[in-house]
Amino acid sequence: METQDLTHFKSLVSKLPHLKKEIAKIIVGQQEVIDEILIALLAGGHCLLEGVPGLAKTLMVKTMAEALEMKFKRVQFTPDLMPGDIVGTEILEEDHETGRKFFKFNQGPIFANIVLADEINRTPPKTQAALLEAMQEYKVTYAGTNYDLPRPFLIIATQNPIEQAGTYPLPEAQLDRFLLYIKLDYPTEQEELAVLKNTTGMVSNQLQRVLTDHEIMDLQKLTRQVHISDELVMKVNQLVRATRPQTTASDYVKKWCSWGAGPRAGQALILCAKARAVLQQRFSVIPEDIQTLAYPVLRHRIALNFRAEAENITTDHVVTELLKNDASNHRTH
Repeated sequence: METQDLTHFKSLVSKLPHLKKEIAKIIVGQQEVIDEILIALLAGGHCLLEGVPGLAKTLMVKTMAEALEMKFKRVQFTPDLMPGDIVGTEILEEDHETGRKFFKFNQGPIFANIVLADEINRTPPKTQAALLEAMQEYKVTYAGTNYDLPRPFLIIATQNPIEQAGTYPLPEAQLDRFLLYIKLDYPTEQEELAVLKNTTGMVSNQLQRVLTDHEIMDLQKLTRQVHISDELVMKVNQLVRATRPQTTASDYVKKWCSWGAGPRAGQALILCAKARAVLQQRFSVIPEDIQTLAYPVLRHRIALNFRAEAENITTDHVVTELLKNDASNHRTH
């Protein structure tokens, strides 16, 4: 990294702890989840957030958008939501001077920096698929015309793990497009107590804007320049390949998995490890970055067989087993 880049990098990175402090004014606890959403933003990807109702998922995303000086839109996904409700539609307008009629594209809520797709699994696959192009290409095509989405661009989709009736599970192709699959747990007793005290009175905290959209885009570019050793790249490659029952040496994977993660998982893990290094104000990736992020990167990219589901084996169990094997192999060499 050049000296000029390094100076710019350091000045931007020094704002990240301040950003987390601003978010903490509104959101009590949930530091790991906030870190993972920020990692997705720095890595230029999208995330799927799963948690039971009432854990402030919407408030968390809205608070982050406010502290980042970014345009925020929320879409409530329902069974009758149509693709046009997300991407936008053409409306017939009339030129008052000439009387000529023409179609004008009316932008949908997808045209924002941070889009919250609330309860994404409540809408049919056709509407879910409307997000695919936006997530991958950062553009929307309507009536043969391409419309670029604003940058930076982050989709955070939420889903409720307990309601199965009336839901449409996300197809594997769409799941794979989410950089991270983040699980939100209940707060600790002390955190919940603080939530009750902070949210039932008259005082409301004012947020300061910490980073602009241009600064976020600079951080995204600089994240890709973070150093990762060849040894760690090899470690990521071996970990991802070990999730595939056809080629793995792990009996655990062969027993419980029907298929494993593709090459996109390795790319995601390296990018997220670099983003975590940035968040911790480091300029190189360490093994802990990879171990920590292996869970949100891999949990939605491994498919379990029926036997595993019957025995309550989760993809997190598979990742734990693979990391354990990796650690024991490392000790024996």
